[in-house]
Amino acid sequence: MGAPTERGRPQRGRPRGRGGRRLGGVVGMAALAGLAWAVRDVPLALGGRLTGARAERARHSPQFRAGAFRNPASSRPAASPTTGSTDRNLLRELLFGKQQRHPRLPVPLVRPAPAPESSPHSPELNVVWYGHASTLVEIEARRVLIDPVWSQRCSPSTRVGPRRLHPPPVGLDELPAVDAILISHDHYDHLDLATVQGLTAGQNAPFVVPLGIGAHLQRWGVPEHRIVELDWSESHDIAGLRLTATPAQHFSGRGLRRDATLWSSWVIAGAHRSVFYTGDSGYFAGYAAIGAGYGPFDVTLMQIGAYDRAWRDIHMFPEEAVTAHLDLRGGLLIPVHWATFNLAVHDWSEPVDRLWTETKARDVRLAVPRPGQRVVVDDPPPVDGWWQAVA
Repeated sequence: MGAPTERGRPQRGRPRGRGGRRLGGVVGMAALAGLAWAVRDVPLALGGRLTGARAERARHSPQFRAGAFRNPASSRPAASPTTGSTDRNLLRELLFGKQQRHPRLPVPLVRPAPAPESSPHSPELNVVWYGHASTLVEIEARRVLIDPVWSQRCSPSTRVGPRRLHPPPVGLDELPAVDAILISHDHYDHLDLATVQGLTAGQNAPFVVPLGIGAHLQRWGVPEHRIVELDWSESHDIAGLRLTATPAQHFSGRGLRRDATLWSSWVIAGAHRSVFYTGDSGYFAGYAAIGAGYGPFDVTLMQIGAYDRAWRDIHMFPEEAVTAHLDLRGGLLIPVHWATFNLAVHDWSEPVDRLWTETKARDVRLAVPRPGQRVVVDDPPPVDGWWQAVA
């Protein structure tokens, strides 16, 4: 006789009939709902598209060639973190690399004291670095806010993407009134939807940006009269300051389309003092030309982090930042674009360690503030290696 069977008992691990199909449908719907929830804020964060007079002005820029903005003396797009390497698996390095890409202890923060009293005719010059590239320049009684990002992630989504390694040292609503808000380019770690909306509501200053970025700002509710778009070598005067867009070697894009908006470095010049900010850039010969045309500079804000040999044409190595500073005829060097977001495969503290070594070797004045610490350019704090205690 055959072996007895147990009718009516379903086999383990195999749902049967309508109940199983219903369960699978519920799981699938839940997964789709979760995905929709995770990306619901993405379409707006991607920004706007250039149309009308804005698109026409972009097409007439000397930097616009072959349907997109290009780097100096180049008709090809720059390499990016997703296109720059063919000889190694960068994703594997990001996920499983042995580098120490986060500080082991909390990053020390400073709440900046009120700025010293000054007047429009005072040569006072201070810099407050809030983390990554977000910086406040206090120059001749005026204030310029650079590349402000206060969100927890530099990403089109508030739920996924690189997360801050330290909180902002002050709240966005605690910033003093500023005279201008400068943006270098439209990448998420430099142009942030929530921060722009907060500054639109809480400040009255104009956004001074490279060509095309006004389309993003307009979509996010910034009034047109508060948007000033500049091509390289163009300037905007405000409150006794001259803000000039200068070349950089980088790229742009918030979605699948690249290089529809321009990127730039910036010169901030008052009657007596001047500041240079690199934005994001690889090292290129243009720094010497900027130094000759607009320098010398009392202080340079130099990008030093998120570099890799796979995309060295768009982000400088720390040693190149020192060379660029000297090309620019800079006085004090303050590093930016490090410490706040994990965007490359080097150790968290490596950029500033390498920078400190190089500045000592080349006799360059250096200040490395803690996030939130005010640097008086004429009397900078000594470099004390504070980051090494938390690395």
